[in-house]
Amino acid sequence: MLLKDKVALITGAALGIGAGIAELFAGQGAVVYMMDLDGDKARERANRIGPKAHAFTCDVSKAETLKPAVEDAISRYGRIDVLVNNAGIYPRRAFLEMSEAEWDQMQDINLKSLYHICQMVLPQMVKQRSGKIVNISSVTFFKGMANLVHYVATKGGMIGFSRSLAREMGPHNIHINCVTPGAIKTEGEAVHADPKIIDDIVSRQCLNRRVMPEEVAGVCLFLASHLSDGMTGQTLNVDGGLVLY
Repeated sequence: MLLKDKVALITGAALGIGAGIAELFAGQGAVVYMMDLDGDKARERANRIGPKAHAFTCDVSKAETLKPAVEDAISRYGRIDVLVNNAGIYPRRAFLEMSEAEWDQMQDINLKSLYHICQMVLPQMVKQRSGKIVNISSVTFFKGMANLVHYVATKGGMIGFSRSLAREMGPHNIHINCVTPGAIKTEGEAVHADPKIIDDIVSRQCLNRRVMPEEVAGVCLFLASHLSDGMTGQTLNVDGGLVLY
């Protein structure tokens, strides 16, 4: 039970990677706060997990919608031990066809959301002199990808955010690390990704198979637990061996 009695907040937790993280964390003893724009799906998933799971409807681009979950965790349990910033969007758009509104929406959801929720959670972590923050970036930052300039810019920003914040928070015994997933088999992939592109990516991986959400969750569990106490400001790649560094 690597997370016994820990309290973990997870954004974008209704489906995909976020749901996999919530289920694994709860199975390892954590109380999980499942925060998602689709509150109904989050509640449905939380009900399946059991009494250790709480669901909240949150739009990560709007700070005021994040406060209820953060405040509930502190008032109910008196602590926040883990924050996983997983929520994000990834619609494709050619750069020269991209509107400013589309650029801004990507920044607000994928990157500015970290500013909002970390500002709320970190005071409690500083007070308790402990905490683990895991930010879900993307392997596309290391590769670049056409039609995803706005997305890749946010994912690179997350890595820079994590490195700098790790410098500031280290004296408070707070760890901030990143995970960079590759082509993970999720519900959202079926909506946004071209199957031919996915097949090509898989063919170039060292592991010639699909990587699943629970495999990303396993790395997040490592970063959320005492097993990673000697690490901060780092980025771990979970892409089946697509990018080696």
